[in-house]
Amino acid sequence: MIIHLIAAARPNFMKIAPLYHALNQAEWARPVIVHTGQHYDINMSDAFFKDLGLPDPHIHLGIGSGSHAEQTGNVMIAYEKILLKEKPRLVVVVGDVNSTMACTIAASKVVYTDLPEGSRRPVVAHLEAGLRSNDRTMPEEINRLVTDALADILWTPSPDATENLLKEGVPRQKIENVGNIMIDSLEMMRQKITGSGAFSDLGLSPNRYGLITLHRPANVDSPDILAALCRLLIAVSERTPLVFPVHPRTRKNLVAFGLLDGLQHAEKMVLTEPMNYVRFMNLVFNCQFVITDSGGIQEETTYLGIPCLTMRPNTERPITVDQGTNQLCTMESLEPRIDRILAGAAKSYHVPERWDGCTAQRIVKAIRIAMPSN
Repeated sequence: MIIHLIAAARPNFMKIAPLYHALNQAEWARPVIVHTGQHYDINMSDAFFKDLGLPDPHIHLGIGSGSHAEQTGNVMIAYEKILLKEKPRLVVVVGDVNSTMACTIAASKVVYTDLPEGSRRPVVAHLEAGLRSNDRTMPEEINRLVTDALADILWTPSPDATENLLKEGVPRQKIENVGNIMIDSLEMMRQKITGSGAFSDLGLSPNRYGLITLHRPANVDSPDILAALCRLLIAVSERTPLVFPVHPRTRKNLVAFGLLDGLQHAEKMVLTEPMNYVRFMNLVFNCQFVITDSGGIQEETTYLGIPCLTMRPNTERPITVDQGTNQLCTMESLEPRIDRILAGAAKSYHVPERWDGCTAQRIVKAIRIAMPSN
């Protein structure tokens, strides 16, 4: 059975890795990595394949950057051609980037005219289904809604995601809570992560620094908002060292708005280029807290028991707030919460069910049950 695993951005790569390895061990499965090229910087894509033990992508669409419509349309056009040539039986899309939605639409509409009626369209499975921020100003939320509406199989990472789908009227038989595959990747790479010297290479001490990741348009595209964030981060760095691997989008805006020099001259602020998964996670493992607007790191910090301060008004991963270490923050609330963390007042938490490193195995079993004759 040909199974396409769609990868476009860094979190996608981490999610397909354990599933690729698990499927590669099954005699009945032939996993094929399809890299859309949505993120093409070496530190944001190719390096992750090496870290995660993946082969070079079997198929590379080479789409690159562009507006949301350009990326979505170009991926659909390019992937439809691949579908008609390869005829995969199953297409697995992950996460919530433009490529996730685009490949779902293309696979849902394609017709294999030379196959029997029952095999005219490939089955689409969405890994990490059911996440909702309930904020349609976020492009990712539109991608999630469209993908989940069209996908045939919905693999959720947590019970709250399952409930979201049921409330939207999705039949229960299409849904399975398989757990959080990001934890599979983390555990698969734990030895390499702990053996990396990323934090010590930067002159940092364990549990004596904060880690920053910021890239969302709402935080970095406005000169006034980004300037206020920079002032806030510089103030926090006066309390404890901060390390900031700067996303390309964020760096571009810092330069354009004349804000980069201020960060570079802050005594306890360490700016770096984007890092590969192993080195970045070494920083996560050894930090005292994370300031972020990203999605996946909210889950990883909950699993690791590390305070996570998310600079967003909402999250598509509310279980990390309700049960985990995550807190949604504003400009006004960030410093007081960091002061409490530095004083040792950590938020109580517990790890959600099925965040256990066994998600890939559950998915392989689910595929075999769903398609026993293929």
